[in-house]
Amino acid sequence: MKDIIENIDAYYYQYESLKRDKFGNVKKYSDGTPKKRVITPSTEVLKKIQRNIKKYVLDTMPVPGHMQGAVKGKSNISNAKIHQGKKYRFVTDLMDFFPNVYSDSVYSFFLSLGYTNHVASWLTRLTTHKGKLPQGTPTSPALANFCFLEIDQKLLSICQAKGITYTRFVDDLTFSAPHDFRTELNELLRTISANGHRISYRKTDYGNKQTVTGISIQNNYIDVPAEIKEKAKVTVEHNGFNLYMNNVRNTNKNMKHGIKANPQ
Repeated sequence: MKDIIENIDAYYYQYESLKRDKFGNVKKYSDGTPKKRVITPSTEVLKKIQRNIKKYVLDTMPVPGHMQGAVKGKSNISNAKIHQGKKYRFVTDLMDFFPNVYSDSVYSFFLSLGYTNHVASWLTRLTTHKGKLPQGTPTSPALANFCFLEIDQKLLSICQAKGITYTRFVDDLTFSAPHDFRTELNELLRTISANGHRISYRKTDYGNKQTVTGISIQNNYIDVPAEIKEKAKVTVEHNGFNLYMNNVRNTNKNMKHGIKANPQ
C-alpha cells in the first residue's frame, strides 16, 4: 500500500476516447472534428484496491432518491420516469464532472464517515490522481456522487420550497414541475456555479422539453426517442435496441387499473 501511494503515477495509464451521445453517435464540434475525452484507468493492483473501497465503503452508503446515476438499481430510465407528467422541465449538464472533484473534497468526504485523518488521507490518495478524480476507475462515479451531495442539498432546499422535482443522473441535472418556474433558474444555476462546477450551456434547456437523459417523456408514459425506434425496426428482434425499448415501455404499466400503455 505504501509503495503504491508513493509511486501512484505508475499505477495509472491514459488514452483518449471518442465522446458519444446516448444513442452511440460520435459527438462532434461545429467544424466536424470528433470530440474526445481523456480516460485514466487504474492498473490491476490499484484497481483491485479501489474495487474493495467501493464494495466495503462506498456501496454501503445510503443513497438519496434524487441520485439516479452510478447507483445500483437506478438508470437513465428511472431518472426520466420521475419527471413524467410534469409540464415544465429544466435540464442542464456539468462540464468535466470528475476532474472538477478535487482531492480536498474527497478527503473531507472520508473524514465525514468517521475515518481518522491518516486513514482518510490514504483513501484519498488511493482514489484520486494528480489532485482530482480520474475518469475510468471503479471508485470515481460514487465519489463524484457523494462529493456533489452538498450542492445537491442546496438545490433540493430551493426545489422543495418552490414545488420543483430534482434528480441528478451523474452529471445530468433535471428539474421539473407542473407550474412555470422560469424565475427560479438563475438561483439554481448560481448555486451550481458558486460551488466550483461549470455548466454546459449548450446542453441547458428550459420549457416542455420532451427528452430527459435520452428518454422521451409524455404526460402518461415514457418511451424511447424516434432514433432508437428506427434502429429497432431495421435489426433483429432481440437486439440491444429492442431490449432497451422494451425496458423503457415496461415502466408504463398502470398497476392500479392493470393496464399497460403501449406507445407506438
